Amino acid sequence: MKKAIVAMLTLALLLLTLMGSLFVKPATANPEGSIPNLSMPVEYINYTITSVNGTLWAKIDGDYPIYLLKQMDCSFSGDLPMVYPMPPQTTNISINLDGKEMSWSNYTQIYPEALHHTAVGDWWMIYCNLENVSDYFELRIHYEHPLEVVNGSYLFLYDLNISPYLSSKSNTSTAYFTIQMQTNFTSLNVYSTETDYKWNPVNYTSIKEGSTHVIFIQIYSEYGKPLLGDLVVEFSQDRQVSEFPLWTLSTLLIGVFLLTLFCKRRNARKFN
Repeated sequence: MKKAIVAMLTLALLLLTLMGSLFVKPATANPEGSIPNLSMPVEYINYTITSVNGTLWAKIDGDYPIYLLKQMDCSFSGDLPMVYPMPPQTTNISINLDGKEMSWSNYTQIYPEALHHTAVGDWWMIYCNLENVSDYFELRIHYEHPLEVVNGSYLFLYDLNISPYLSSKSNTSTAYFTIQMQTNFTSLNVYSTETDYKWNPVNYTSIKEGSTHVIFIQIYSEYGKPLLGDLVVEFSQDRQVSEFPLWTLSTLLIGVFLLTLFCKRRNARKFN
């Protein structure tokens, strides 16, 4: 019962969610009950995986061009409060609306039970009020978090809940992922997951730019068809093998030779 109440509060208060449920409260200038549909035909998610003080971190920049679809021959104008799920230990969060920096707060701190469930655990959420949005606006969200380590492998998840942005008026959406791997890795695998236990392989392409491997992934979603779910990337860290300098090897061999020579001379003197 308690969880049901929390879910109802979340639905009523979270008026726009890029990664989850959404509900839009009409502005006073609009007819009562008019709720605009939202459309996001494309989204661009850029990851940089890099080492920070010996720990692997993900630095994420998400670009979201969003349309408000007209309903009942009226357009929406006003504020759109938003929540957005964040992985554990996320830091350096910034939200940018049409080039303007927006303030945000910790929604889960206010409502501790309002967590977002993913296949790799429950995430906390932030809250932001998007002010005076028009029929089209561009949202940019940046955040950073350390990678999780599970059974000796690194992994990170992107919460891709696109269903609120699909409708008969806007029936497709494509998420373009670019992942820059600024670290050595082995056996990289990409999965989609709708549940905690069923992970389906996803194809990707890659190129190498200097010492950086760049991974490209596309997730296509269509209204009325099964959706792939969230995206998970899993990889292993290369074991660094230290190079043995030649001068060290030479010094060691000379030392062994001199020690052997010394022992032979001492033994020869002992028997003479």
